[in-house]
Amino acid sequence: MVRFTVLASGSKGNSTVVSGGRTRILVDCGLSCRELFRRMKLAGEEPETLDAILITHEHSDHVNGVAVTARKLGIPVYFTEGTHRAWMRWLTPRRQMTYAQWLEQCRRQAAERQAEADTTAEEDEPDESDLVEAAEAPQEAAGPATPIESAAPAKAKDPTWLPAVEYFRAGEPFEIGDIAVSPFTIPHDAADPVGFVFRTEGVRMAFATDLGYISPNVRAQLQGVDLLLLESNHDLEMLRDGPYPWAVKQRVLSRVGHLSNEAAAGFLEEDYDGQAAYVILAHLSESNNLPELARVTAERALNGRASLLANLLLLAKQHEPLSPIYF
Repeated sequence: MVRFTVLASGSKGNSTVVSGGRTRILVDCGLSCRELFRRMKLAGEEPETLDAILITHEHSDHVNGVAVTARKLGIPVYFTEGTHRAWMRWLTPRRQMTYAQWLEQCRRQAAERQAEADTTAEEDEPDESDLVEAAEAPQEAAGPATPIESAAPAKAKDPTWLPAVEYFRAGEPFEIGDIAVSPFTIPHDAADPVGFVFRTEGVRMAFATDLGYISPNVRAQLQGVDLLLLESNHDLEMLRDGPYPWAVKQRVLSRVGHLSNEAAAGFLEEDYDGQAAYVILAHLSESNNLPELARVTAERALNGRASLLANLLLLAKQHEPLSPIYF
């Protein structure tokens, strides 16, 4: 069974669960671990079944809870190398270390931990003389800390520590369990932002938020899908007259900012093939948009295409999960 569950979408946090076969992927982790688990349970999702976390880009509303959640569940996090580097710098801005130096440090620390584990394993296999000495020696009240105990504080002090990191590149498909993932570049002011097309059990689902405009490569990726999640961030007039500082307004309106209701509708009317069973409008601004404005603008663009089998329009929410979509 294929399932798509938007847990949160907006400037205060973004997270979505994509399920297919025996695999469960969390796309972005912009909520705290506690809130993420609460939302998952509300939506009928089980946090313990997650197999991986997949990150679109390093902005805080997409990665706020990633480290704690990955550690809690012991699962890998998938980044592009540029996004991982930017995330590292965001969490440790005062560290004077190049990315290459950090990677070398990680390799060295891993080798040291492995050597320590090997040494401990050898010491844990006493010969006969060891047993005699142990029997004759006085018993101490408490022994030294185990390797796991001594390593825990070091991990706790490093905010960037993750159980495992996997890299991918835009334009190079890969697989996580039963789900095929096709990442594609999107125009946004981040280090290496991407959108995704997921394919599992014959179902294709496209995921494109946080983009300033729909570039030709994005347009090509959003064709022939069964589910389309597309940003509809702001109403142009509300943004221009709204409370944001001018510099922020310029950023949002730029080619590496966010997609307006009008721009999303333009794609739906002119370039969208009309094949998706579900169209989900996502990342709506709470300051510069209204759900009904986004809905009406998109409905006008889809006029004449709605049917019982395609183009059911939904709006992703910031403060509560959408009901899971099943295929």
